[in-house]
Amino acid sequence: MAELDRPRSRTREGVVVSSAMDKTIVVSVSRRVRYPRYRKTITLSKKFLAHDENNDCRVGDRVVIVESRPMSKRKRWRLRSIVERAQKDIALAEEVIVPVVSEESPS
Repeated sequence: MAELDRPRSRTREGVVVSSAMDKTIVVSVSRRVRYPRYRKTITLSKKFLAHDENNDCRVGDRVVIVESRPMSKRKRWRLRSIVERAQKDIALAEEVIVPVVSEESPS
């Protein structure tokens, strides 16, 4: 009966913006709020460090993270699931951007 009264842990859904660290990902979570004075809807985003045990995530993946015990100074979330994989072309384009130079010489 005590387990039923326990509060649920918080979850967030966001996009992986960095996976360069070992077993850690950076997830950007966006939310839309109405600005009180001007009544305009704005998008706010916040970055969370999350634990990725198997290093499964890549940049651009849409993931669900869940709140957990502190694992380091800033890491208090862990990966629950990957909702949608990033397309391969987008991930490759972010890693290597090579300018194209034509080999024709001006006459």
